[in-house]
Amino acid sequence: MMGEEERLPTQRDGAEEIHSKPENGARTCVCGPIYWFRMLAKELHWSFVFGVVIVYGMSQGLGGALAMVGTEYYMKDVQKVQPSDAQFYSGITSIPWIVKPIWGLLTDVVPVFGYHRKPYFLFAGFMGVFAMLFVSIHKEVHIVLALLSLTAGSASVAIADVTVDACVAQKSGIHPSLAADIQSLCALSAAIGSLVGFSFSGIFVHLIGPQGVFGLLTIPAWLVLLVGLLLKENRISNFPYEQMNQNFLKAGKSMWKTLKCPEVWRPCLYMYLSFSLSLSISEGMFYWATDSKDGPSFSKEIIGYVMAIGSIGSLLGAILYQYGLKNCPFRDLLMWAQILSCLSGMLDLALVLRWNLKLGIPDYFFVVIDASVSQLIGRLKWMPLLVLSSKLCPAGIEGTFFALLMSIDNFGLLTSSWFGGLLLRVLKVTRTEFGNLWVAVLVRNLLRISPLFLLFLVPKGDPNSAILSDEVLNLKVVDEENRENENVELVSLVRSSDSDGR
Repeated sequence: MMGEEERLPTQRDGAEEIHSKPENGARTCVCGPIYWFRMLAKELHWSFVFGVVIVYGMSQGLGGALAMVGTEYYMKDVQKVQPSDAQFYSGITSIPWIVKPIWGLLTDVVPVFGYHRKPYFLFAGFMGVFAMLFVSIHKEVHIVLALLSLTAGSASVAIADVTVDACVAQKSGIHPSLAADIQSLCALSAAIGSLVGFSFSGIFVHLIGPQGVFGLLTIPAWLVLLVGLLLKENRISNFPYEQMNQNFLKAGKSMWKTLKCPEVWRPCLYMYLSFSLSLSISEGMFYWATDSKDGPSFSKEIIGYVMAIGSIGSLLGAILYQYGLKNCPFRDLLMWAQILSCLSGMLDLALVLRWNLKLGIPDYFFVVIDASVSQLIGRLKWMPLLVLSSKLCPAGIEGTFFALLMSIDNFGLLTSSWFGGLLLRVLKVTRTEFGNLWVAVLVRNLLRISPLFLLFLVPKGDPNSAILSDEVLNLKVVDEENRENENVELVSLVRSSDSDGR
């Protein structure tokens, strides 16, 4: 059951099950992932694996892919905003991901009607459904109302995500040897969902328009709602709500005590700076690729296919990390990922300056290579940071602290987006003028070098070993009695119905 462990299995337990299967070439290649998936379901419980697949794969992966393409065309064709403004608005819709510690703190400390998890899944699902329905039904809506609806939809995904993140951090703390495998499961679910979503995103935008795509996004929201309905959780009776202020205070003190540890604040500082210094000019590149007379003038379908192939690169990055790089020291892997990120950014420069045509390389083929390489490298950089973050969470506030670490990353991405928009505005990159876009690409690539000088902030240690001291890891916020009574498990609809029948 979620939150309960009868024993502490090791990675060797799962490895014995895998290696006990016959290894004969092609069969191993096909069955290996299945055995790995079964091992995770057995060691971590199937309910945990199911929750990860739904939230990461359907809500964030598939839904996020449809939302990304739909929002870009919605801002460009329906709201008709400038690239720099679209860059700024994308930062606004990401704000719910920056305040993830609030959602995490609520799920850890504040039960609703005696439940810690069910109400938040249900609330997230309902909010996502209504937000997407509003922006899809109203044809001509003011940009402010549109942003509010899109931000609410983003918040629904963030709230569902933070609940699963709490379980991810908890499982990683209980099974430190499986922390990398857990993050691989999350990444693979998200990558596969993104691949499916991007593959159909351009087609859907072409056939039903951006607002029609927003209507389709109610489906992932309904699935989040379904997770809340299928969530079996023992109700906490006689919860001392009058002590919530004290619980909040304890959580705050525990988080502050943890953040003051050098082994925590140093990697946190690196995560923020590494993301914020890699300026995002994605909206400028998108407008140029679709609207510029000198650009490739890609159709909606082509944009979707390019992003889909890019998600294959992300999937390959997760597989490469799982089977070849997960045991590499954090600092070494991040160093090479940053170097490759800087080099891959030069592909955008070659594209904007049309060097690929001079070399006889078609735009579509070149962009596909660019997207695949960029996504693969981005995943290789993201994976060790996720594993590192999961190892920095003390017991009792796993959800809150993991959400705090993720919000630091998201705040770095927000900074990157807004400063990228400012750069586009300073260089006068508009819907019709792209003459200085190559300068923006060059500035972005040069700034990607700077995180290399900050790698001393990242631990040198083995990613399979614990990072925090026992004193920090054993911090408790929620009463032990309440935590023992809390029994969270995803169950089948049949069992849920049977329980209701009693």
